[in-house]
Amino acid sequence: MPFWNNERLSPSQIIILGYFLLILCGTGLLMLPSTTRDGLGADFGDALFTATSAITVTGLVVHDTMRYWSFFGQAVILLLIQMGGLGVISMAVAVAVLAGQKIGFRMRYVMQESISAPHLAGIVRLTGFIFRTVLAVELAGAALLALRFCPDMGLGKGLWMALFHAVSAFCNAGFDLMGEAQPYSSLTAWREDALVCLVIAALITLGGIGFLTMNDVRSHGRHLRRYSLQSKLVLLSSLVLTAGGFLFYFFFEFQKESWNMSLPQAALAALFQAVSPRTAGFNSVDLGALHPISQLFTILLMLVGAAPGSTGGGFKVTTLAVLVLGLMAIFLHRNDVRGFGRRLPDMALRKASGLFVCYLLLFLAGGMLLSALDDLPLMTAFFESASAIGTVGLSLGATPHLSDTSRMLIMALMYFGRVGGLTVLFAFSSNMRQDGFRYPAEDVAVG
Repeated sequence: MPFWNNERLSPSQIIILGYFLLILCGTGLLMLPSTTRDGLGADFGDALFTATSAITVTGLVVHDTMRYWSFFGQAVILLLIQMGGLGVISMAVAVAVLAGQKIGFRMRYVMQESISAPHLAGIVRLTGFIFRTVLAVELAGAALLALRFCPDMGLGKGLWMALFHAVSAFCNAGFDLMGEAQPYSSLTAWREDALVCLVIAALITLGGIGFLTMNDVRSHGRHLRRYSLQSKLVLLSSLVLTAGGFLFYFFFEFQKESWNMSLPQAALAALFQAVSPRTAGFNSVDLGALHPISQLFTILLMLVGAAPGSTGGGFKVTTLAVLVLGLMAIFLHRNDVRGFGRRLPDMALRKASGLFVCYLLLFLAGGMLLSALDDLPLMTAFFESASAIGTVGLSLGATPHLSDTSRMLIMALMYFGRVGGLTVLFAFSSNMRQDGFRYPAEDVAVG
């Protein structure tokens, strides 16, 4: 019996176990001799870190992907990225459907929890929509990137590079194969290429808004009033964060003479950097050359992350939106939290507050531990910590040089960031006894 049909496991525990088993399988594959260019295979530590980064669609690496891994190794990493982006439960449902198996109620329930779907009805149809969308978007992105890569690199290599980066971008993974000329360079050599940067940015955005939002767009088109409240919050929050990030990077960072950019080049770089920290992990400029304030701003964007039910991590844009709506309710002396003509349940605000505090504490603890363990500057340590827990993959160059203990810490943060804070909390609290009574209420002065 597959583990996802085990009645003793809660949906949250199944999701956590599924990702763990997938990481172990990926680790075993990456240790095969044919996965590395030297024919020796990766050692357990490097394979485990890379598999964890790929499955959690983070993009932090200990070896340059192009220089260290063979074509077979790169293909394994791409497969792990695709499975991690779609989600382990979505993959299980797809395999079951292709095998002609009936999808029972329990599997539908686990699938609902996995992609944060609001309703159980139509969950299998939604899974089909997810796979069709992924295939169409990634192939379209690969075709557009091939227009640039094939003339420069040749047909075979150009098509592989286009496919790899299209999948990595849509899954918000951040793995790249651009290190042939300079290791760990990401897209810095293409920062002035509008086609490459805009296609990658578009793929990142589509993967980050989530499949539920894309399904709303498909179903209702321009009729925004018919969208669910979640989709409205995702689209508005994403637009505000992207626009705000663009304005910040454009006016504060890339107008400086040290960057030597024209206005179109600065606009392209600002747009890309506003999109990429939303869990993607690509960078078109040297992050170490950013002003410390810009690095701090990037950390904040990395912590927010993408939307629920998307290929990205972080504490999610809807969490931030609910917290902002909660603050507005307090400032406007409202008795409830409102948004787009709807009232949010009190539990939504409690979950958002709990998740925010949880991610913030883990981010701070992770950064301080990294700084203490490897004697890193605090900004560098916090940057790596935010990148890991937000499953982003951006780095100031410290990841390849971390100690084994720090690598384990980064892997734990990546894992937590991908499976989700609520999933982890529910997995450990699912068997706890629920009280059948309520204590008397008493107010407490706050502020």
